[in-house]
Amino acid sequence: MKQAFFALLVCYVMTACVGPRRDPPAAATVTPPPAWRSGASGADTAVDPSWWQQFDDPALSQIVDATLANNVDVAIAASRVEEARAQFRLARSQQLPAVSGLAGGDHDRSVNAFGKGVDQWAGEGEMQASFDLDLFGRLANSTAAERAQQLSSQNNRDTVRLAVATSAARGYVTLRAFDARLAVLRDTLTARAAALKLTERRANAGYSSRLDLAQAQAEYQATAQLIPAAELAITQQENGLSILLGREPGDIVRGKPLDAIGLPLVPVLMPSRLLERRPDVAAAANQIVVADRSLDAARAAFMPDIKLSATGGAVASSLLSNPISIFSLGGSILAPLFQGGRLRAQADVATARRDQAAFAYRRVALGAFGEVEDGMAAQQRDREQEAALEAQRAALATALRLADNRYRAGYSPYLELLDAQRALLSADLALVQSRADRLASAITLYHAMGGGWSAQSSQEAREGLAGLAGAPPHR
Repeated sequence: MKQAFFALLVCYVMTACVGPRRDPPAAATVTPPPAWRSGASGADTAVDPSWWQQFDDPALSQIVDATLANNVDVAIAASRVEEARAQFRLARSQQLPAVSGLAGGDHDRSVNAFGKGVDQWAGEGEMQASFDLDLFGRLANSTAAERAQQLSSQNNRDTVRLAVATSAARGYVTLRAFDARLAVLRDTLTARAAALKLTERRANAGYSSRLDLAQAQAEYQATAQLIPAAELAITQQENGLSILLGREPGDIVRGKPLDAIGLPLVPVLMPSRLLERRPDVAAAANQIVVADRSLDAARAAFMPDIKLSATGGAVASSLLSNPISIFSLGGSILAPLFQGGRLRAQADVATARRDQAAFAYRRVALGAFGEVEDGMAAQQRDREQEAALEAQRAALATALRLADNRYRAGYSPYLELLDAQRALLSADLALVQSRADRLASAITLYHAMGGGWSAQSSQEAREGLAGLAGAPPHR
């Protein structure tokens, strides 16, 4: 009776040393905005997980699929998931009984009391078992922390896959934009060659000055020197895409031209639903759980550790007529009475890490809202810019035609034709870039919307999110 009373007294003292459990900081609370700043009406329509197929370009889809299958970063992220699974199994094994076997024997000769040699052999076999009762949840919380770490590593893997798919799609669009830019330059160079021949004939006939001929030659060379730079950009982009595909640099198969690639309408989720559709947000939420469970494990270290042990076996010897069975049953209570503040410091470290994880979640959530707002704004402004560029391009094409007619008729100097040619080339290149920007904006918005990712139902994730909402899980 006295021993039980003493044990209860020790537990009471240890509980008092732990102190109250501090809640996550209120400043880390995340409240989704009621609506998007752009005024877009959100919906519950989920993004297609194979969203890159919405651009209606088989080559683009093939590149993204191959990248997800062969990319090195994706393979590294998958290996980290396997590591986290093994760590979880290791932590869970600490909660199970440990059983081991022991066997031994020897043969020796000794001298007895009568001075005669005695030969004997002896053998022993036994089984040992031990079990940590874990009454205060130290091991259980450590296991829960590793489980949440495993979920977080899976979320990080999905984040890497989404980022790689986005990079592959954007890289292909950039490559097609470089192709379109090169095509514009080559068409322009052909037009410049025709204009140069016309100017040479006019100069030889005395209808144009040598200055016009020099300007035409300079303009032709100015366009020609842009082509090697465009070809270099294409080569470098192909090399980058090849490495992203997980292979050595080489040619990239093309599909539709830039202006034929589809522009899908990206579904916009409600702000409150966005946090459930992004793997990086889920990873940050699971890190809350990791830190929270680690904190509980650190607090449980203040409490006594109770272990049970049992041993059973048999001993046989040439000196014994029959083997003898042996066994032992026991238990131990290890209570930290004085640790020099080590346990309190460990608990404070775990509390600080839990708070850091809470603020990290807030940072990721706010970044997610900002990326969606930026993506929607970019789509709208890029669309407006492309419309203005198309109108400008049409006007400049008319101006070039008129300037060419006036120059041929002798009503205007070559400088007017030269200015019209330069302006049209600039507009054509800007139009190519604008189209690429619109496609890139759609890809970026798909990424901001989570790329069709959906979280698995998880008690740990729900607990982590509840803690951030100002209602931490009950302990």
